[in-house]
Amino acid sequence: MTTALSIDSPRVEDGAAIWRIARDSEVLDLNSSYSYLLWCRDFAATSVVARGVDGEPIAFITGYIRPERPETLVVWQVAVDEAHRGRGLAGTLLEALATRGAAHGVRMIETTVTPDNTASDRLFASFAARRGASLEREVLFDGGLFPDGGHQPEVLYRIGPITPASG
Repeated sequence: MTTALSIDSPRVEDGAAIWRIARDSEVLDLNSSYSYLLWCRDFAATSVVARGVDGEPIAFITGYIRPERPETLVVWQVAVDEAHRGRGLAGTLLEALATRGAAHGVRMIETTVTPDNTASDRLFASFAARRGASLEREVLFDGGLFPDGGHQPEVLYRIGPITPASG
């Protein structure tokens, strides 16, 4: 079992550690370090971080509320530090974020997953099953839309309705 001291909202001073976890994942599209600082400032209420016993972030989920759909939480990135992988920490963070969101009117979760990302597919499919929610998948962005070439399509996962977790 992962020894996370706590799960809470990220703080600005967590931005650098979150950036490093994203970079070291080697699967996420890495954003600028500046964007992680902004994320920790502007979207802390819709994001979560797990802290190790030393208080440093060991995993995170960043998310935001869709402006046109305030009942929808978009999960932007999920990452777990390599030393803490394989212990269900991403699922624990997703549950915590969904429970927090449901208490504030979130009824749907959206995210995108590339076809080769089996870990994320399992994470979101098992989350939907645990919550008894439907899971719909459709291509949101075809790979050809990305300017850097060679990008896989981003498949939209729409999960809902989200209700508070039961006992």
